[in-house]
Amino acid sequence: MTGPKVVIIGAGIVGASLADELTARGWTEITVLEAGPLPAAGGSTSHAPGVVFQTNGTKVMSDFARYTVEKFSALTWQGDPCYLPVGGLEIATTPERARELQRRFGFAQSWGVPGAQLLDPEQTVAMWDLLEPSTVHGGLFVPQDGIAKAVRAVAAQLARATERGATVRDRTQVLDILTSGDKVTGVRTDNGDLDADVVVCCAGIWGPTVAGLVGQTLALTPLAHQFAWTGPVAPLAGRTTESVRPVLRHQDADLYYRENGTGMGIGSYRHRPMPVRQDELRAWSDFDSMDSLHGQPSVLEFTPADFEFPIAETRRIMPGIFDADGHLELANPFNGVFSFTTDNMPLLGPHATLDGFWTAEAVWVTHSAGVAKAMAEWIVDGHSTFDLHSCDLNRFEVHQLAPAYIEAKDCQNFVEVYDILHPLQPMEHSRPLRTSPFYPRQQELGAVFLEANGWERPHWYEANAGLLDSDRNTGWHMPSPDDWAAQFWSPVIAAEASITRTDVALYDMTALKRLEVTGPGATVFLQSMVTGKIDKSVGSVTYCLMLDADGGVRSDVTVARLAPERYQVGANGAIDLDWLLRALRRSDQADTVQVRDITAGTCCIGIWGPKAREVVQQLTGEDFSHAGFKYFRAKECYLGTVKVTAMRLSYVGELGWELYTTADQGLALWDLLMRTGAEHGIIAAGRGAFNALRIEKGYRSFGGDMTGEHGPDESGLSFAVKGDLEFHGKAGLAARPAPTSRLCLLTLESPAGGDGPDHIVLGSEPVYAVSAESAAGTADTAVGYVTSAAYSYTLGVPLAYAWLPTALAVPGSEVEVGWFDRRYRAVVTAEPAFDPEMKKIRC
Repeated sequence: MTGPKVVIIGAGIVGASLADELTARGWTEITVLEAGPLPAAGGSTSHAPGVVFQTNGTKVMSDFARYTVEKFSALTWQGDPCYLPVGGLEIATTPERARELQRRFGFAQSWGVPGAQLLDPEQTVAMWDLLEPSTVHGGLFVPQDGIAKAVRAVAAQLARATERGATVRDRTQVLDILTSGDKVTGVRTDNGDLDADVVVCCAGIWGPTVAGLVGQTLALTPLAHQFAWTGPVAPLAGRTTESVRPVLRHQDADLYYRENGTGMGIGSYRHRPMPVRQDELRAWSDFDSMDSLHGQPSVLEFTPADFEFPIAETRRIMPGIFDADGHLELANPFNGVFSFTTDNMPLLGPHATLDGFWTAEAVWVTHSAGVAKAMAEWIVDGHSTFDLHSCDLNRFEVHQLAPAYIEAKDCQNFVEVYDILHPLQPMEHSRPLRTSPFYPRQQELGAVFLEANGWERPHWYEANAGLLDSDRNTGWHMPSPDDWAAQFWSPVIAAEASITRTDVALYDMTALKRLEVTGPGATVFLQSMVTGKIDKSVGSVTYCLMLDADGGVRSDVTVARLAPERYQVGANGAIDLDWLLRALRRSDQADTVQVRDITAGTCCIGIWGPKAREVVQQLTGEDFSHAGFKYFRAKECYLGTVKVTAMRLSYVGELGWELYTTADQGLALWDLLMRTGAEHGIIAAGRGAFNALRIEKGYRSFGGDMTGEHGPDESGLSFAVKGDLEFHGKAGLAARPAPTSRLCLLTLESPAGGDGPDHIVLGSEPVYAVSAESAAGTADTAVGYVTSAAYSYTLGVPLAYAWLPTALAVPGSEVEVGWFDRRYRAVVTAEPAFDPEMKKIRC
């Protein structure tokens, strides 16, 4: 097997790792192009300090880092190691950071980062004895973190790739991408043209320029980041090894440190953002060689004024590395340029419309080998063993690719890189960007807005605060969250959830991605992409899945048949649109079927609750009775003067409908429903109540509860797969091994005697098996992790979804959920927790 002709643009740590991974899979017709001289070509890899911390709040990023550590630990170059496993130590200098390190320890446990340990202040100082003890509140130590020798890893991996048949050409600059129709055919360089079936952009900070050659915008900004190698410091005098102490991260001050023989390296994010535009990047031709650190196009002049705080803070926490006069020599300081993205995730995947052009950008050394493995799997096999939905290049909405948005968001992410951020914390700039037609009324009702994909989404309404003390308060359950769970929460959410269960509420569902699939052959095409039967009567609505080639869940969707060859698809985001469009281009229906995003021109209200029918039926002559409008059916009709597509669906487990109309009539629909519903006690309710109600009802959320790592069976979604149909991923689904874990519902116990806050968690927490060791507090290996969670205002208990080993995934199994420095007892609970007989929803 030699594979197609592949050209990789860029031989930094990502391009070199990808060449190694592709050739290891038998693809040998690989050409790697690099504009600079190898192995230190002058890009970000050449000056990267190489500090590797595997713990991340996002699972896939920890997965990438673990693979990178594993791979680089086994690599050498000319007898020298490519990885120094000195460990990684994160320190806390405030009580708030010490608590955050407990949360980060939970991430390490959840994602399987080996050996993570929380340290008390004395243990922390003992591990890094240069620290001033009075400044330290604790630490988090991971023994397999360390230092990646990036340039050595480049050389070692390129050597392996060339031994397998790859060609590496440095000092070769790409001038253009050659295409024919919608396919890549080659690359034009300053040393001639190369044929190619596949081109992969791994150009790092030059990625936007290369992507621009094929009309692609990357949500990436190169930003300068300060780093300084010091001269010799007294405590390290006589050192003959590069590093003994762990790499150190002082996130309270946006700083990190690593030893460098007799000196230190100090990296800082505590300075103003310094974005670098593509036309400001210097060309390789401006440099005779890359031997000098400051003779590289990715290295800018050091700005001393921006380093004043790092010096002062370093003096405070490590006074012993300064000389008697309080001076620390900065022997080699510089501003090195790295890539930042709008959501801090890599940009991976195929071009939306140009076959054969792929991107692997915004990848740091820490994650490089893992990303390369994922990309090689994706390119060769058509899917990856990593969950890549949050890294997919095509995940962005149109507004997220605006140059002003990209730069503002990337600069903000630079500022917040080490901040303690709550999982619900919205961005504070560039808002509002997208508002539903209901936005003016929501403002009038005192909506507290969070943000999702640019949409302003009410989380609760302050106008409902009066319900808490009104005669409508029939004793609903009111939790007492702790200080972390109480952020972006209000007791008003309890009222909104409860009124939905007892009366009726409106929910703004406009942020749901809506696609329209039309034209001759629409049924044939769409049926080939989803696991449920959609070739049913007009007016049918089907819940189904879209699968990857290996049978993993890449999305869950609702498909409404509104005409013989017209469907409305409720999707999860832009990658679903990209997936369908990409499949359509390859299908026999490419010339007759259209897939269109109709989200911006439409809006949606969910009206749910026992009195929903009483409200809606007053507005139409259509029969909205249970017999006349069954569950999972759709009708196009008028409510008053507003034409709607009504779908009898409910994500909250109550009687009701999703009502879709055009954006110009959205406000009229809202006002009509609120006026008519007033006599029935209607309220507007927000996302806080919605999430709690959907978990009570056993409804999953893609991207959190299940991802491409999981199949339908273990996700509890086998009912959505019709085995007598042919659909993408069916063969892979049949070949999937038996599940080793399953998604389970947990009920968390309440504190004994009601003393203290309720045991509410938020997601990503580790789950432990109950054992003698756990009773003694010594069981430190998690067996699973929480995906999403909420307090059940209906049942009066905290609930959580979690992935657990199959042996524990049975009702009645007892487990513990890690929450900062505590363990909460929980029990696996049969689903759904609310209305298992579906009486409330089918009436």
